[in-house]
Amino acid sequence: MDESRVRAQAAESADLQRRYVAENAGLVLALGNRIADALRAGGKVLIFGNGGSAADAQHFAAELVGRFEKDRRAWPAIALTTDTSVLTSLANDFGYEAVFRRQVEAHGREGDVAVGISTSGRSPSVVTALDRAREMRLVTVGMTGKGGGALADKVDYLIDVPHGLTARIQEVHGLVIHLLCQIVEEAMTV
Repeated sequence: MDESRVRAQAAESADLQRRYVAENAGLVLALGNRIADALRAGGKVLIFGNGGSAADAQHFAAELVGRFEKDRRAWPAIALTTDTSVLTSLANDFGYEAVFRRQVEAHGREGDVAVGISTSGRSPSVVTALDRAREMRLVTVGMTGKGGGALADKVDYLIDVPHGLTARIQEVHGLVIHLLCQIVEEAMTV
């Protein structure tokens, strides 16, 4: 790789982020306000995904529980990716497909927000958890790419990045997570 390729990769990412937000700012704003509504009503945000998406789930939860830019009270958000005893026992006893579904059943209540992150939209553990969240009347969010996969028609809010490369999809997801945190923080601290 040379410097021109480094610049080209960064330009592609920045262009995709600009295009995504230009085309979907209303969706991101509506979702951020819906999350704020759920938190105001005493609800919580459950966030989950695999691999890099697990890291994004943890990042999102940390910003809501801690703070994004303003000092304010903590808000209830749980990354369902962090408790290795729960994850491994569920995978062992029920199969990996159930690791997030069982936690949604345990922690989710009607009106809470369930955010499943899967760059392909096809991860069975994420799909089954969001199916269960819908049955339980949680607000469902899919953060995907590549057209949304199986999640495209299963969620209330679809953040689908129109790209085929996982790295570019995750870069846009990171931006959207920060935008959502800013929207929620501004809505909740007015």
